[in-house]
Amino acid sequence: MDKMEENGKEMGSVTSRLVAQVHLPKMFQVRQLFAADRIVPEDIPKRIRSYLVQEEYALKIKPGMHVAITAGSRQIANIVAITRTIADFVRERGAHPFIVAAMGSHGGATMEGQRAILLGLGITEESVGCPIKCSMEVVKIGANEEGMDVFIGKDAALADGIIISCRIKPHTCFRGPFESGIMKMITIGLGKQAGAQICHEAGFGQMAKYIPMFGRAILKRAPILFAVAVLENAYDETAKIVVVPADKIEETEPPLLNEAKALMPKIQVPSCDVLVCDVIGKNFSGSGMDPNITGTFATPYASGGLKSQRVAVLDISRESHHSGCGMGMAHATTRRFFEKLDFDLTYPNLITSTVIENARIPMVMKNDREAIQVCIRTCTGIDKHNVRIVRIANSLKIEHILLSEAYWEEAEKNPNLLIESEPQEMAFDKDGSLMDLGNIG
Repeated sequence: MDKMEENGKEMGSVTSRLVAQVHLPKMFQVRQLFAADRIVPEDIPKRIRSYLVQEEYALKIKPGMHVAITAGSRQIANIVAITRTIADFVRERGAHPFIVAAMGSHGGATMEGQRAILLGLGITEESVGCPIKCSMEVVKIGANEEGMDVFIGKDAALADGIIISCRIKPHTCFRGPFESGIMKMITIGLGKQAGAQICHEAGFGQMAKYIPMFGRAILKRAPILFAVAVLENAYDETAKIVVVPADKIEETEPPLLNEAKALMPKIQVPSCDVLVCDVIGKNFSGSGMDPNITGTFATPYASGGLKSQRVAVLDISRESHHSGCGMGMAHATTRRFFEKLDFDLTYPNLITSTVIENARIPMVMKNDREAIQVCIRTCTGIDKHNVRIVRIANSLKIEHILLSEAYWEEAEKNPNLLIESEPQEMAFDKDGSLMDLGNIG
């Protein structure tokens, strides 16, 4: 053992001793109650087809055409069924569908990385019944209103038609009439790394301007047929499906975004001392954990969500493929998280988006117990024997969450919270890892 290793071990033991006596409160589970309108999964293909058989959509798909269907990097409810239904309909019209990875610089900005993301979401050639193309090669198709070059992926550019399949929801870094949705999928998703970089160069303070500006240029020059967009309810279920003609996207999407904002879930207590997020990942949010829920915004151009003094993130999702995007908004994490981290799969997206704050490394603690303890230990102005902790499995599924016993009386009085358990000690294994990590609910 060399001197550096010895010093590291000693430092680790000193750090552990500094937090060892921090009191961990008992936690109890609650169910958060939200509006629950949804389309049951078995009805989704029928609902999509009811739109696609209409002449304004069906007649755009002609025999022999090669039609690209977009697939992004997010964990969207029923995404395989939605994608398969669109592909099947295209084939039934005598055309040749294929899936194009439309996720900007995600997946380490590589073909292999983007294919792996789709695989993690269940999108394979077998599951959707058509080829999948993930090339990062782009072609310039023109310029926008300010003379900036406009690129889209070569696979999509060579298609006879493009169908935009996506979800509409609030963005994690800015506000505007077009956030995460159709226009962003056209501009950033289809743009691959090269197109996304140009759109992001002015920073998120200009994204509300540039997303529609680039989107309009692409709509004029690329063979986009129509968009199939979904809105989800607070339980991560499909609440609404719309099909929008290409020439109506610009006027139709902003009202749909307002609907999506109204459907968003939230943590039903407004603030806490420490937020614990078991797992973060690009499949949950472009920011690893959705700041619209967690309040962990990486830019000053958006706000909302839970207010907290400290944040602990404990693990990276398998579907995130070693991207640690989101760790920069945490104050502490675990060695398990750090050992899974791959900088080459994390940094390309952050460099492209210019939001490098999301890649800052938090304190790396030995295990889950110490990551939570150091957050409590470094909070100021709180009652550390009655600390207020909110714990979530991830930012996408927050129907069931854990609250520390300091919230018990508040939860009893809140009509949107249903208490599901008595307060219990946090259960750790011999290595200090939570025994129910990621399994709240």
